[in-house]
Amino acid sequence: MEAMELWNESAGAAGELPGVVAREEARRGFNVATVEITNGEGAAALGKPVGKYVTMELDGLIRREDGAFSRAAETLASELEALLCLDGDGSVLVAGLGNRAITADAIGPETVKNTMVTGHLVYGSTGGFGGLRPVYALEPGVLGTTGIESARIIKAVANAVRPGRVIVVDALAARRLSRICRTVQISDTGIVPGSGVGNAREGINRETLGAPVVAVGVPTVVDAGTLAADIAGRAGAGSDGFAELEGLGGGLVVTPKDIDSSVADISKLVGYAINLALHRGLTADDITMFLG
Repeated sequence: MEAMELWNESAGAAGELPGVVAREEARRGFNVATVEITNGEGAAALGKPVGKYVTMELDGLIRREDGAFSRAAETLASELEALLCLDGDGSVLVAGLGNRAITADAIGPETVKNTMVTGHLVYGSTGGFGGLRPVYALEPGVLGTTGIESARIIKAVANAVRPGRVIVVDALAARRLSRICRTVQISDTGIVPGSGVGNAREGINRETLGAPVVAVGVPTVVDAGTLAADIAGRAGAGSDGFAELEGLGGGLVVTPKDIDSSVADISKLVGYAINLALHRGLTADDITMFLG
């Protein structure tokens, strides 16, 4: 969505972009926007690989509407299931990227905590779990604490367990203040850790892992210069000089004061949505019982 916004701004007006199909619709009370890049022309224009990109807004959940959590989890689960294209009872590896010691970067690890890990149960001798899909989970940490690229750790584990699909979850940087901790973004093109804050690492995608990769991201920070440009624009200050403002953050990133509770809430939502997408027939109560 933000790549399309940038393209529209540079083009001077919102217009139809060749090789890109965009649509928005309401599902279970939540707005879901889908941008599909269909060819190289669209990929070059937006600077994103060919694939599907989905953004779900969490306004109803933020307002604590009745039943919002279950509706949001089911909606996100259906979008995930559509991108995963799961075959039978094939196994899935869930990797939670990020640094648990930094709250705004803990979306991945916290999501893993809310994921039903079943590989050892399905293939083990415990019994009674044959109806569940084998799911593995991994927290690869970050380069600064392990000395190893996250992509290499995930690849090593993927080579060992041979999952049919890989889901990677990470925190993102946003271009709009209104999207911070209020949206979930998913795509079927993988992810490049650290790219949102100018610290791009090795990509995690089908080419590097040998299995289809679905990325799930939650924006938790915004660059200070970008934030200044966003606020100035919403205040009606005009667009002159906004590009310069966006480049003057000086490496400073901003996150909400209630980031701890926001990360906990959204990580639970993402984890439950992953569980619902991978294990058909389960309910939120079933997941709570399993995790408890």
